Amino acid sequence: MIHSKVTVEFCGEQYAVSPDDGLTIGRSGDVEVDDNPYLHRTFLVVSFEHGFWWLSNTGSTLTATVADEQGLFQAWLGPGARIPLAMRKLIVWFTAGPTTYDFEIHVASPAFKSVGTDGDDNPRDSVHDGNDEEVGAATVGRISLTPDQKLLIIALCEPFLRRREAGTSQIPSSAAAAKRLDWTLTRFNRKLDNVCQKLADAGTRGLHGGVGKLASNRKARLVEHALSTKLVTEHDLALIDGGPGGTGTEQGNA
Repeated sequence: MIHSKVTVEFCGEQYAVSPDDGLTIGRSGDVEVDDNPYLHRTFLVVSFEHGFWWLSNTGSTLTATVADEQGLFQAWLGPGARIPLAMRKLIVWFTAGPTTYDFEIHVASPAFKSVGTDGDDNPRDSVHDGNDEEVGAATVGRISLTPDQKLLIIALCEPFLRRREAGTSQIPSSAAAAKRLDWTLTRFNRKLDNVCQKLADAGTRGLHGGVGKLASNRKARLVEHALSTKLVTEHDLALIDGGPGGTGTEQGNA
């Protein structure tokens, strides 16, 4: 059997994946991500089974966000879940402690391709596991953000948007992000609550804050979701760099 070539790219390094041995990603895997005590020794595994390439979460607590490069498809990969590598390029984000990581998976000849439905030009994709059960994958819908909600997301995603290659970054603290926007911390936290609730109501998992829910976890999931769905892109950095609609004035009530 001829296997499609698969490579993983992280921090400027490329790792070829053997269909016989697969590739482990974690604190001490084939791809040694970081000496981070919050990161599993083996967290994610790329493997070849039943004629398909797969990405599996073998950790016990951490989750990963997987998306295509256009931001049309997103999967939330919880412990024990796996998805087929069905597209030519996938980007994976995950957070361990204070640090968020991302890497790319490149598939030379993927087994699936995007197809248009409903008479529109936007591709729709459905991803299933080996038992034909859905694994948290969905096409990504767009929501309407107020100008301030978008500014908040840009401020949290800024370290990632300014990077040119897959790697590691730390999400700004609420205080640092509020200062970046020239907002009070109270205002920032109120708007963070609002934007997380809006996304949760639209079906985004992992954002619904409750009693005892740490804001850092919620922010990490917000950043992963925003980057994977392209709610914000590097072009939006102009909005906090003195461009139109800058950060100095109140814009909207949410």
